[in-house]
Amino acid sequence: MVLVTGGTGLVGSHLLYKLINNNEKVRAIFRTPESLATVKKVFSYYTQDPETLLDAIEWVKADITDVPSLEEAFTGITHVYHCAALVSFAPNDYYKLRKINIEGTSNVVNLSLIYGISKLCYVSSIATVGKPPKPEMLIDETTPWNPEDDNSVYGITKYGAEMEVWRGSQEGLDIVMVNPGVILGPGFWNGNGSSGLIRRIHKGIPYYTTGTGGYVDVEDVVQIMHLLMHSNITNENFILVSENIPFKDFQYKIATALDVSPAKKELPQLFLEMGWRLDWLRHKLTGSNRQLSKQMSKTVRNKSFYSSSKAINTLNYTFKNIDATIDGVCQHYLEDLKKTSLS
Repeated sequence: MVLVTGGTGLVGSHLLYKLINNNEKVRAIFRTPESLATVKKVFSYYTQDPETLLDAIEWVKADITDVPSLEEAFTGITHVYHCAALVSFAPNDYYKLRKINIEGTSNVVNLSLIYGISKLCYVSSIATVGKPPKPEMLIDETTPWNPEDDNSVYGITKYGAEMEVWRGSQEGLDIVMVNPGVILGPGFWNGNGSSGLIRRIHKGIPYYTTGTGGYVDVEDVVQIMHLLMHSNITNENFILVSENIPFKDFQYKIATALDVSPAKKELPQLFLEMGWRLDWLRHKLTGSNRQLSKQMSKTVRNKSFYSSSKAINTLNYTFKNIDATIDGVCQHYLEDLKKTSLS
């Protein structure tokens, strides 16, 4: 039986759909009954009978930071897809990120070793990949992480989680790891990820930034995870980026697909520099969550170019066209908008 952590998230829910359609026996972790409705919503994008697929999954209420509940989930499991993580770039979330991303992953790795799991697939991020000596150079799996860089709290804790996974591999656990770029997929419109950005662009974003990012379809991520899990490949990681796109062009593509006006003004660097400082001051005075960190203000200006040649060549894989992905995701958003009060 297969165990999926983070099954109620973007990657996890799409992975569950693939596994169930592949007639695999699946157990998935959930924390709240409300989160199951989101999985059902994702299933409904691809099938007329999402309820039947949802019922085919063995759901276990557990938390990766709570070992006793996690032990119950591991009973009878042979393979683990570890998708659970907290995504936040707010510095005030650092200790929460450490708890979930590092300690939680350590728990998953330890139980995988104890229960004799055959293989673990871990979903990391390109946030853990280093920066090249020259900005125009391609970033690949050999680009070293530099702990002395001004890394984001998310990147730091995901890198710490990777160290737990590699530690497990040294102790005899077969692992594979994926490092996706910005993952595009339908659902989760009110979240902080790419789907939430689609909602914000639809409502109107007047400015664009000068950076470049790597993007990938959630179905590519899931497909490659599944291929790796069923291959003889072990103790390897793979960057998953379909295309590197300037943030301005990405916003334009989304706005065009949504039939709204794209951002027309470049956000000056001075505004970003002032913005993160004012945001820090607001947090100190009011205790409110950070919205813009120093690291985020740099990220949206950085031109980073990622290479997925290792995944392409090793797996003989062809990534989906990112323009088609954007059109499809935006179409799902507009259809949902008609049915609900997303705006």
